[in-house]
Amino acid sequence: MAAKALSFDVGDYVVYPKHGVGRVVELQSTEIAGTRLDLYVLRFEKEKMTLRVPVNKADSVGMRKLSSDKTMQAALETLKGKPKVKRTMWSRRAQEYEAKINSGDLTSIAEVTRDLFRPDDAPEQSYSERQIFEAASSRLARELGAMEQTDEKGALAKILDILNKAAVIHHKSKDVVEADADAD
Repeated sequence: MAAKALSFDVGDYVVYPKHGVGRVVELQSTEIAGTRLDLYVLRFEKEKMTLRVPVNKADSVGMRKLSSDKTMQAALETLKGKPKVKRTMWSRRAQEYEAKINSGDLTSIAEVTRDLFRPDDAPEQSYSERQIFEAASSRLARELGAMEQTDEKGALAKILDILNKAAVIHHKSKDVVEADADAD
């Protein structure tokens, strides 16, 4: 059975796509309508939320172990790339960003973080852009923090450092292109 291959133990950090990184705090067995149901009890400290996930549904809801180091490195590399902002209406982009965040895919979350990041010298973000950026960067930082056994604040500082360094590189390349255009 596929669900057995996924088995998580008490104390394991797991990623639940719609809520981010949580910890298995208990394995429960309960009876509902005469049917025995085994549950993972997950605790999400930041949200102060407890979630019960049926063991046989863990795979279908996308619950997974923390990413591998290779996957995390790929996500951090994504942060170094040039931001890609589509020229569609904000409401449409916001839906796409939310879908990427809720997918639980680390690279997709890193893309949202990269695309919505604004360095200190850049124009101000709208409230909703800032909210989505904070949701994505927080989700990424919590997984990085759990993997590196540090706190979210320290992991977020590392992510922002990567983004700020990348912004300097991309800003310079933009200035060079504009300077070349002015010279013509």
